[in-house]
Amino acid sequence: MAAGENPYTSYLKSLVIDGKEYKYFDLPALSQSYRNLPFSIRVLLESAVRNCDNFQVKQEDVNSILNWEKNQAVPEGVEVAFKPARVILQDFTGVPAVVDFAAMRDAVKALGGNPDKINPICPSDLVIDHSVQVDFTRTSDALQKNQDLEFERNCERFMFLKWGAKAFRNMLIVPPGSGIVHQVNLEYLARVVFSDTGVLYPDSVVGTDSHTTMINGLGILGWGVGGIEAEAVMLGQSISMLLPQVIGYKITGKLSQYATSTDLVLTVTKHLRLLGVVGKFVEFFGPGVSELSIADRATISNMCPEYGATVGFFPVDATSLAYLKQTNRDENKIKIIEAYLKHTNMLRDFNNPEQDPVFSQVVTLDLATVVSSVSGPKRPHDRVAVADMPGDFRQCLTNKVGFKGFGLPEDKLAAASPFIFEGREYVLKHGSVVIAAITSCTNTSNPSVMLGAGILAKKAVEAGLTVAPYIKTSLSPGSGVVTYYLEESGVIPYLKTLGFEVVGYGCMTCIGNSGPLPETIVEAIEKNDLVCCGVLSGNRNFEGRIHPHTRANYLASPLLVIAYAIAGRIDIDFETEPLGCNSEGKHVFLRDIWPLRKEIQAVEQQYVIPAMFREVYSKIQNGSKNWRELEAPEGQLYPWDSASTYIKHPPFFEAMTKDLPPIKPIENAHVILNLGDSVTTDHISPAGSIARNSPAARYLSARGLTPRQFNSYGSRRGNDAVMARGTFANIRLVNKFLSSPGPRTVHVPSGDTMDVFDAAERYKQEGIPLIALVGKDYGSGSSRDWAAKGPYLLGIKAVIAESYERIHRSNLVGMGIIPLQYLPGETAESLNLSGKEKFTINIPENCRPLQQLTVTVDGGRSFQVILRFDTEVDVTYFRNGGILNYMIRKMLN
Repeated sequence: MAAGENPYTSYLKSLVIDGKEYKYFDLPALSQSYRNLPFSIRVLLESAVRNCDNFQVKQEDVNSILNWEKNQAVPEGVEVAFKPARVILQDFTGVPAVVDFAAMRDAVKALGGNPDKINPICPSDLVIDHSVQVDFTRTSDALQKNQDLEFERNCERFMFLKWGAKAFRNMLIVPPGSGIVHQVNLEYLARVVFSDTGVLYPDSVVGTDSHTTMINGLGILGWGVGGIEAEAVMLGQSISMLLPQVIGYKITGKLSQYATSTDLVLTVTKHLRLLGVVGKFVEFFGPGVSELSIADRATISNMCPEYGATVGFFPVDATSLAYLKQTNRDENKIKIIEAYLKHTNMLRDFNNPEQDPVFSQVVTLDLATVVSSVSGPKRPHDRVAVADMPGDFRQCLTNKVGFKGFGLPEDKLAAASPFIFEGREYVLKHGSVVIAAITSCTNTSNPSVMLGAGILAKKAVEAGLTVAPYIKTSLSPGSGVVTYYLEESGVIPYLKTLGFEVVGYGCMTCIGNSGPLPETIVEAIEKNDLVCCGVLSGNRNFEGRIHPHTRANYLASPLLVIAYAIAGRIDIDFETEPLGCNSEGKHVFLRDIWPLRKEIQAVEQQYVIPAMFREVYSKIQNGSKNWRELEAPEGQLYPWDSASTYIKHPPFFEAMTKDLPPIKPIENAHVILNLGDSVTTDHISPAGSIARNSPAARYLSARGLTPRQFNSYGSRRGNDAVMARGTFANIRLVNKFLSSPGPRTVHVPSGDTMDVFDAAERYKQEGIPLIALVGKDYGSGSSRDWAAKGPYLLGIKAVIAESYERIHRSNLVGMGIIPLQYLPGETAESLNLSGKEKFTINIPENCRPLQQLTVTVDGGRSFQVILRFDTEVDVTYFRNGGILNYMIRKMLN
């Protein structure tokens, strides 16, 4: 059959709903093996069938997915193509995506092509959930002040995005101040089934944030990709992927009356991280799933990047359909969704074991075994039972420096720093809480824990408990609906009394936007090198991410965030130690104010109703007065402002040619950084504040900006000059070339210690190519395209790692950086590599996926590495110098 023709049109069937005819592909008719497929794989299959053109998506892809049971076990993997139904862009990554599109148009025009071809083909939703550093604590107008400050700082970026919405087709923008992208996606943007074209098909999505996986809680297959890959998908390019193994995660039993969904997700996260699910799908099943609300399921799916899987999938069931009604979705569309899913055997009954598909492996969790938990102090999968926290934290203090240790000597454990705050003396010690934040999409989408926190706050205030005023408290809901039901249920005044004022809607403390701590607190911490703590209801607690002065950070439910804020320390034993005293001098324990699950559910049923969602989302696209009055440029080509420090024409395509460049060897390269395990994208490209002594700060100061105007790295992702200087700028970066953490390295030829950017500039002037040596799980964390773009701009040609996180490896390929991997069992240490050697790597012209290459170091030594181009498409992207260069050349043909 000729390319372009779909060979599966004979499987198109008709379905009449309320008198209107729809078409759909009859998947069960394809093969008897269909019923054995995991429900997540059925979504991949439908996409392959519907998009099959024997060019991008081939019949071979369909057959490979149909034969998943056999192919998922092939050691080298089976490559298939996938075209998601839509793309979702979060503001921080949406800006660089639109910047790249604008620059690609310029490049196409310069090379003699039609710039209008650079236009989204796949529908894209762009949610501006940008947040500011929270500068206002415990003020009645914190929300308005932060929103005003947000527009003051980011007006130019918002204007640019408004231009993009007019310049490009199929792009829906949700204005700033509306909520966190993933919660807006769940409550409003999610389609579940597309019906607009007359052909019904499942909603599926890739997004430019790793927590795009949250949408799997509603039965929509979705995961995070780098911004570079998302842009290619928006232009109609399919995703090339290896057919995944699917872990069946069976849930049984019921949660206890004292356990929360946060406790559940932290338990699941540790369990799956220990199991090892990187690159795999996890699909939940079993009768216990019926006990979980969609918000509970979304909380588990949201944390998917923390347990390492590609997706954590809950197929659509009756609870999903009820959620669509609760969130005010159109009744006719719900009918269509239900009918389509029934006809394609994609509607799940978790209490019917006959529907259970075949899985690669099955593991089980009894909900009754879940106990109150937190995770930390430095990683989201290091779960600790709350009952064990006092001993665990004390042990962390003296453990050697690492993920569970701070390396303090015994004589420093009793260190204490008195300080004056608002005219009163307080004392900070190891374990003192200085930041307590109810934040991030993981929990603020879940009414059970948000209302639970409100009820706990009410009981705490009525018992006479307070939070010390120096603790930086904040509440940043995921959407306006949260504020609505917190107000209607009457708990907002109590949250405010304890300092948990609504400060904005967006990713705040979880991404490092907690704002500065008072100088007196900073001085007290630094005086005795204290390990003070942040407690947050977020996803991530990597070193240096939350705040530079909170060395220990713990993820916890919103209820426990409040409890630890009241206690003022992380090492409290809630069973034996009181939170405080009431007006009568009687001790008040956490058990005295803790709301039961059934108590919370009763309030949720009364106050979380469709009218709230209708009220909030009926006007969401209008935005604020500031947004409506913002004027954007006209025209298909963006009028770049050379004086801008926010939006800058990127240099990625400046030297691009129509013809493919030759593959060149990497000769006599130096190592810019020698890093260990679990280097996150936050270490590579931080999103938080810009340090005043950093190369980025010097760049901005030279352009007349004051430190107050620096904003954050996240907000300046449209400016490559800032972002290149911010690459490897994390203060907790551990470089083996140096004796202490920091964003510094050694210029090997001279032996000089320098900022990483300055060293890279010196190497560039000397004509010396660069590589990086790293350990396991390189690039874990957020799906941050600048964690690949930044190293590219520094001149890094290749990375040699023990292993990679999925998204980051793809991002490196997307920027033309070569990901190399040591052979199993080998490391830089086992190969006696100091990082001070010169490295030569020859890439053959006919290179192929996963082949072994030879790396030669000066002195005549050599070792083998695996070329981590996992698919032929990866090789094609590399030959073109990256995905975007490939797309430009494709548009020129």
